[in-house]
Amino acid sequence: MPLLRPLRAASGPEAALTVTQVTAVVKGLIEGDAGLKDVWVTGEVSNFKHHTSGHMYFTLKDETAVLRCVIFRSQAQALRFRPQNGLRVLLRGRIGVFERDGAYQCYGQDMTPAGLGSLHLAFEQLRDRLAAEGLFSEALKRPLPRLPRRVALITSPTGAALRDMLRIAGRRCPAVGLVLIPALVQGPDAPAAIVRALDLASGVGADVVVLARGGGSLEELWAFNDEVVARAIRACPLPVVSGVGHETDFTIADFAADRRAPTPSAAAELVVPDREALQAAVRALAAAAEMAVAGCLRHLRQRLTAAARGPLSRPEAAFRASRLRLDHAAGRLHTAGHARGQKARADWRSAAGRLHALSPLGVLGRGFSVCRLRGGKLVRRPVDAPLGAVVEVLLQSGRLDAQVTGHGPGIEDQTP
Repeated sequence: MPLLRPLRAASGPEAALTVTQVTAVVKGLIEGDAGLKDVWVTGEVSNFKHHTSGHMYFTLKDETAVLRCVIFRSQAQALRFRPQNGLRVLLRGRIGVFERDGAYQCYGQDMTPAGLGSLHLAFEQLRDRLAAEGLFSEALKRPLPRLPRRVALITSPTGAALRDMLRIAGRRCPAVGLVLIPALVQGPDAPAAIVRALDLASGVGADVVVLARGGGSLEELWAFNDEVVARAIRACPLPVVSGVGHETDFTIADFAADRRAPTPSAAAELVVPDREALQAAVRALAAAAEMAVAGCLRHLRQRLTAAARGPLSRPEAAFRASRLRLDHAAGRLHTAGHARGQKARADWRSAAGRLHALSPLGVLGRGFSVCRLRGGKLVRRPVDAPLGAVVEVLLQSGRLDAQVTGHGPGIEDQTP
């Protein structure tokens, strides 16, 4: 059945259609076709432009044709990779007509890289972008609990990964509780299921989370390369261990997790402590404590033995020796104190004698007297006391009040 039915033949210039009318007919024919409302188109991206509005404009081409395409911002934000020229993609959308340009184009709803090489490119783009954002920073990594009481397992309830983890955990330490949070681990609905499981993990009383899946192809493991899964891992309040695929498989979840295990079995060994190793450690600690106590007791016995052989073994003799030393010290102290007292008394008498010799009272005691005016000024020369002045004459005992009636020569003036 032809896609476009021919228009009716025009009967003349008076029946001419406008451009808008022709475009509307074409638009109705194309957009009314149910087969073009949901199509998958594969081709190579060219003329790619990511507009500031958030919309993406590009063309898909193959060897003989091109198709104009647009992905609006709301759908573009959900893409798991950044398109670029030369990349082969699978585009899902509807075919419509852009009337302004009179062109048909594909209005994209979703787009994925086509082929293994394109998946690797999408992986590398997302990894580099999240790393630049700091989502994989070592500073964000949380330590795993050494002795977890309960472990949350996020995986498929029917997969081999669950059986392997249950076997490993049961062998290593059956006392650790395991809680299964079932989730899809493959397919387009798997990322949302994993995010929901991570949200539930904090409410089951677990100390650590294991996100696990067995091996598979890159396409089968692609749910663990989803950006929303990486962000959910970092948003989980519990430390998360990623055990996805085989040892050589790396996913975005591995980089976002707090620890990566190469396989689900290795993840179980990482989070569940080894009972035998714990018992050996307890035995070693007990032995070390016993040795430390024995050494302490041995040291105390040695000190007690030494004390028993020392002065304390004969307390009366030790007391007598101490008493003799005390008496001897007291005697020396008494002798030294008596000698110091005698010297102090002698020094005092000598100083008192020198002080008395210098005292005016000592001079008066030898028959001299001191003459001074009423105001207290000493009279040293006759001119100091004018005739008629009243003076005081200080003696060894008492004083005399006198009046100057004359002046005469002094003793030094009478010396021949």
